[in-house]
Amino acid sequence: MPAFSHFTALAQSLPPTVPFVGPETQERARGAEFKARLGANENGFGPAPSVIEAIARQAELSWRYADPENHDLRVALGTHLGLSPERVVVGEGIDGLLGLIVRLIVEPGTPVVTSLGAYPTFNFHVAGFGGRLVTVPYRDDREDLDALLDAVRRENAALVYLSNPDNPMGTWHSAEAVTEFAKALPETTMLVLDEAYGETAPASALPAIAALADLPNVLRFRTFSKAYGLAGQRVGYVFGVEETVSMFHRVRNHFGVNRLGQAAALAALKDQNWLAHVIAQVETSRDRIAAIASRQGFAPIASATNFVTIDCGRDSGYAKAILDGLVSRGIFIRMPGVTPLNRCIRISTGPAAEIDLFEAELKNIVADLG
Repeated sequence: MPAFSHFTALAQSLPPTVPFVGPETQERARGAEFKARLGANENGFGPAPSVIEAIARQAELSWRYADPENHDLRVALGTHLGLSPERVVVGEGIDGLLGLIVRLIVEPGTPVVTSLGAYPTFNFHVAGFGGRLVTVPYRDDREDLDALLDAVRRENAALVYLSNPDNPMGTWHSAEAVTEFAKALPETTMLVLDEAYGETAPASALPAIAALADLPNVLRFRTFSKAYGLAGQRVGYVFGVEETVSMFHRVRNHFGVNRLGQAAALAALKDQNWLAHVIAQVETSRDRIAAIASRQGFAPIASATNFVTIDCGRDSGYAKAILDGLVSRGIFIRMPGVTPLNRCIRISTGPAAEIDLFEAELKNIVADLG
């Protein structure tokens, strides 16, 4: 049967890819579930009991559509941030919101700047709208602010992406450096500042809300997927100048955040005691992963996230062999995808029992590889 032929030329030019191969896909290929899920930077410590209760209360009302304005959550976020709710938009995780900002700004051929090896979902959206991606390499395992700024000016870029703290390396820049970078950008360049891991970072890494609040070309993206433990609910938010943020209402999926997700995020935001509990667990797990790596002669990279990136000390082939060995033994992890970052593997923090499995199997694999 002939294929339908009226897809756009742009759509037909794109490869049928996904930014990440999920653990479920790998489990189907393996024919077995993973014993330790340490690759997706989820919060293995889980959401607060109060959040589970909120989800349960709303479950019987699942037949109702969610509030398309996300009103209560936006008001609560505004209070949390010290901003009016009109300066906040809620969406289907940061991934969904990245797609919207790209849709709002990028046309075929529009130059967009990011770091080579940075979060690939952003690149996926840029390609989907025909943008021209311009990348600069990391420097000392951190996104290179000077090189990003140079590329923006050289290319007259409409968008620049920066994650702080960074994924996949876990490194970070100071609040002062990020603020200086933002203020140095041309007024015609929108900064997409991805702060997905902000809750697990030192306070010195995040610019104060007021520091960037009046810049119309800065949008800050945050999520409930990491420290709050709601990756499966898909709830993220973006905030900035009201006139900029309001543009999202022209293109967003108004029923995109479901009823349970809204209730869960609202309860999570209220339960800051649980958040503090999780952050302490993340810090303990980070320290343990780093110690495990050091005992094998590897170099853990200091992290401000809920994962630790480990420099395996050799080339990408060696790092991939370690990854494959762990996956074959039921330990799900990931690694950066480009040189020179791919000399590393990346381990999400998680419950002690899963880190125990990682420690035992890593020791065996390193011994086998020699």
